[in-house]
Amino acid sequence: MAEVAPGVALDAEMTGLSGGQAARVGLASLLLSRYDLLLLDEPTNDLDLAGLDQLERFVAGSRAGIVVVSHDREFLARTVTRVVELDLAQQLVRVVDGGYEAYLTEREVARRHAREEYEEFADTKASLEARARMQRNWMAKGVRDSIKKSKDGDKHIKAANRASSEKQAAKAKQTQRMIERLDVVEEPRKEWELRMEIAAAPRAGAVVASLRGAVVRRGGFTLGPLDLQVDWGDRVAITGANGSGKSTLLAALLGRVPLDEGTASLGAAVQIGEIDQARGLFLGEQQLLDAFGAEVPDWPTSEVRTLLAKFGLTAEHVLRPAATLSPGERTRAALALLQARGVNVLVLDEPTNHLDLPAIEQLETALAGYTGTLLLVTHDRRMLDAVHTTRRLEVTRGQVAEA
Repeated sequence: MAEVAPGVALDAEMTGLSGGQAARVGLASLLLSRYDLLLLDEPTNDLDLAGLDQLERFVAGSRAGIVVVSHDREFLARTVTRVVELDLAQQLVRVVDGGYEAYLTEREVARRHAREEYEEFADTKASLEARARMQRNWMAKGVRDSIKKSKDGDKHIKAANRASSEKQAAKAKQTQRMIERLDVVEEPRKEWELRMEIAAAPRAGAVVASLRGAVVRRGGFTLGPLDLQVDWGDRVAITGANGSGKSTLLAALLGRVPLDEGTASLGAAVQIGEIDQARGLFLGEQQLLDAFGAEVPDWPTSEVRTLLAKFGLTAEHVLRPAATLSPGERTRAALALLQARGVNVLVLDEPTNHLDLPAIEQLETALAGYTGTLLLVTHDRRMLDAVHTTRRLEVTRGQVAEA
């Protein structure tokens, strides 16, 4: 059975569990189920590496039919045998037998062939249309020449001019029929693509954040005591099991939780940009447009709308209460804020949760170009491989060690 987390009582309230602990409760109920068909919607969100391994073994060994919606690339690569893609750009459903890597290959081939077929059709049509225009021009020229020479009494010349014009007209009609008989190939629709950058703020001081003899107690859980310093330019990956204290560590470093012992300090000129695990920045009853605008008060409303639209948040989203948005939509809003407001310390707690694959890849690309300090908590194995980090901290039952 999946263990919820060390030290968590079985009668604990669900509302008091961390996101990872709640995910492991869901995994435990899944492992105990006896259904013929299982529907798993983003089952890897918040699971730690041990939980992911257990889930993968369950999916691989299950006799039940399993339909999974997931943006966890490594999980998909390890588990699925068929992929159903809902291609909104092309407005079609594509079914690919084989694993996730086979799907990626076939999708790329299909897109290349679709583009090549359209370009071949477009080139053929353009060539025929150019020929038809030339033939019509020759026909018109023949008519003009015939009129100019109409005073010439030679009936043979008149007949030749008339025959030439009729011949060109026939050719033009034949070419037009060839155009009409072409099998029309629609141009592949261009996919909506998120292009993201992280706005930079001026450099912070040499020391970004530090803890000295820090202890945080929450019920039966204790973080520390620990001494930790994050310097300017550090790119820190923070890993550990569910409930080990990763989010508490971030809160302590950022001065957002009172310490029971020790001291915490933030460096000078620190400008923090954050995506928290709960996506809590846009959770109120304000319209998203107003909530976002409050974070960038100097921005005109038109520019706020334009930026949010670039992140796929259109008029139907921005005029709704922020709390009614999906977690993925709130994550996009938080990403947009990173582009709107300069930061020099970036704090990402499970940033790939609820994001689709193109957005995840764009985030990874943006992180590659980001030059400030990075604190990254993630169980996304491909993101850990893709994002350059200079340090890795392993959190184990409230203790922190360099890995």
